Amino acid sequence: MSSAGVLSPAAAAATDYYEEEELESAEEEDDRSFRGRESDEDTEDASETDLAKHDNVDYVEMKEQMYQDKLASLKRQLQQLQEGTHQEYQKRMKKLDQQYKERLRNAELFLQLETEQVERNYIKEKKAAVKEFEDKKVELKENLIAELEEKKKMIENEKLTMELTGDSMEVKPIMTRKLRRRPNDPVPIPDKRRKPAPDILYLKSPKRPVSPSTPEHLPATQIESPAQRFEARIEEGKLYYDKRWYHKSQAIYLESKDISKLSCVISSVGTNEIWVRKSSDSTKMRIYLGQLQKGTFVIRRRSAA
Repeated sequence: MSSAGVLSPAAAAATDYYEEEELESAEEEDDRSFRGRESDEDTEDASETDLAKHDNVDYVEMKEQMYQDKLASLKRQLQQLQEGTHQEYQKRMKKLDQQYKERLRNAELFLQLETEQVERNYIKEKKAAVKEFEDKKVELKENLIAELEEKKKMIENEKLTMELTGDSMEVKPIMTRKLRRRPNDPVPIPDKRRKPAPDILYLKSPKRPVSPSTPEHLPATQIESPAQRFEARIEEGKLYYDKRWYHKSQAIYLESKDISKLSCVISSVGTNEIWVRKSSDSTKMRIYLGQLQKGTFVIRRRSAA
């Protein structure tokens, strides 16, 4: 065997030593490399934790700042509201002022319209009142004239009736005082020249135009003589005649020597006379108690229908 191919024990030992050294060096290098990697990972984890803590602090500070900003803004707006310089307040106040002025303008227009309407109604009512007053005045005058004309006609009819019946008034006998004759006085001789008073004659009025409303136009009927007396009196607004009671608005028949049976209604009952209204022409006649007592006029009941 040659010297190059066979190693001595010493050389082999030296070779093993160097190989072990190299192996340990490689292992140490690997250990250092591994520890280096671990150190880098720990550094990265620590950096991330510090960054998260820093971000959290910044967030809290940001929220605090936002709160302070909002609080300051609200305080500033409150101060502006108190001073009346707040923008939103001024905007809304302007709108309210416009609405207020518009409402006032509408109220004034409404007042003007209502005033004009009231004035028109006043003028209308005033004209109506004046017209009604004038109409009532004319109506009153016409009614009074008609009433006076009716009274005049009744007086003329009454006068005509009295002229026809001769009962213009009741003549009461004059009471004379008779002196007691002394025993030695001569007996008075009756005056033969004095004639007895003639009986009452029924005189006719002068001829005049005959109209349907005058008694001359009506046929005469035979009734009892005026000399016959009837019981007639007025008590408490009622007429007691020929054993019967008569009252206002009662329907009757009226008769006389020169008037046929007339349908009448008692319009009123006075103290010494009654007024009757003819159903044919609504004219009125006055009849005295004396005329009823003497039979100048005779009344009878009739049905209201």
